[in-house]
Amino acid sequence: MNLIENFLSEAERRPQQTAIIDRKGRSISYAALAKRSADLAAAFAAKGIGKGDRVLIGTFPGIGLYAGLAALWRLGAVVVFPEPAMGLAGFRHAAKVTRPKALLASWPIGCLAWFFPETRSISTRLSAGAIGHGDEGQCLPLKPDDPALISFTSGSTRKPKAIERTHGLMRAQHLALASLIGSDHGPEIDIVAFPAFVLTCIGHGSTAVMPNWNLRRHDRMPPERLKELAETTGATRLLVPPVVVSRLVGSTLPSSVSRVMTGGGPLYPDVARAFLAAHRGIGLTNVYGSTEAEPISHAHLEELTDADWDAAAAGRGLPVGVPVPEVRLRFVDDEIQVAGPHVNRGYLDPSQDRDTKVADGDTIWHRTGDAGRLDEDGRLWLLGRHGAAKDGLFAFSVETAARLWPSVTGAAFAVDDAGEPVLFLCGDASHLPDWQSRAGSIGRFEISVVDEIPMDRRHRSKPDLRTLLDQRG
Repeated sequence: MNLIENFLSEAERRPQQTAIIDRKGRSISYAALAKRSADLAAAFAAKGIGKGDRVLIGTFPGIGLYAGLAALWRLGAVVVFPEPAMGLAGFRHAAKVTRPKALLASWPIGCLAWFFPETRSISTRLSAGAIGHGDEGQCLPLKPDDPALISFTSGSTRKPKAIERTHGLMRAQHLALASLIGSDHGPEIDIVAFPAFVLTCIGHGSTAVMPNWNLRRHDRMPPERLKELAETTGATRLLVPPVVVSRLVGSTLPSSVSRVMTGGGPLYPDVARAFLAAHRGIGLTNVYGSTEAEPISHAHLEELTDADWDAAAAGRGLPVGVPVPEVRLRFVDDEIQVAGPHVNRGYLDPSQDRDTKVADGDTIWHRTGDAGRLDEDGRLWLLGRHGAAKDGLFAFSVETAARLWPSVTGAAFAVDDAGEPVLFLCGDASHLPDWQSRAGSIGRFEISVVDEIPMDRRHRSKPDLRTLLDQRG
């Protein structure tokens, strides 16, 4: 097996269909992308790249990147993706941890690599513009446990962990996402704000459209720019983080868009309901998963009842739907643990398994770090980070209620270093006495008024609690 067989099958089935449209409007068909990847594979092989060789990626999302990835996987090479939110520090960390044989980089990043000791020593340099002549049908047969990709997650600890995904695991992930990304009524045209999901989309026969805004600042995405991109490309779906959903509440979308899918952070009920009210006829899907286990579940939020929304607003959790059939799920002291063929079994550094992996016979359970519950219909509701709870108070429960208080524009619940709960609020501080009164009906915690709630650097959708606590002193 080889994970790009999914893409190559789609290239045979729909050769003239557009596979990717980049941020500058340039496009490439499935057939041309398959041919380009074969030619690059020949060029990379001539440079000595083969099965098991690690190749560090230093190029921005675009046609060249995905052709290069397909080429490397044709050869059985292992792709190393740095943590994008860490910038150059993540790039250097990835090189130090994985010791790659080669670097596939764009010109500016390739030049910068000479300045850092971790990357200067990489002797083989590859280019997505290399010229070769390959066989489109050539794809090295691999075993399910052969490594395909190494990526990084910092989680809530900010300590990057290297995760190795095998061809078997990524194939299992492809199957687990089939009901969500696949389509029964013809090819979809997806605007994809999650670069890794481009691979998923073209593996399911969709056209993947690169966003035309800064992917590092989703919180500044101009709604009119996204609307123009959707109109120009005829986009049928948007795959975007929750902060983009919130920015679309006061805008319009073209009639071609039928669904918005979101993940990577909490989608609060007030934002979800406002979006659905503003965009009648467009579905809204909330996907729950993590770098180690994607997907775990998903919910089509337009199908929720008023009772469901009332439960969410009352602090009973965020609805994320029925777990996908491929995942096994259990709760240990309210914490969600998952296992399955698409769930990562361990980190590149085994010492990092201690806190998040639980062996139970032949089964490896991944501790998500999230607290949750199942309702009577078997649907999963998220309560918040398991380790950030205090006296039965969970972050999402407190935050969803607080976001509905008068003049509150942002909320983040945390437990400080002394073990005391605190709710950070931004908004009109003249309402503080009212907020404190309302807080009394939920539990005992301090309210701290701040000018803004800093968000995570990756998707700008999760409150950066460490920064908030540090600023508070």
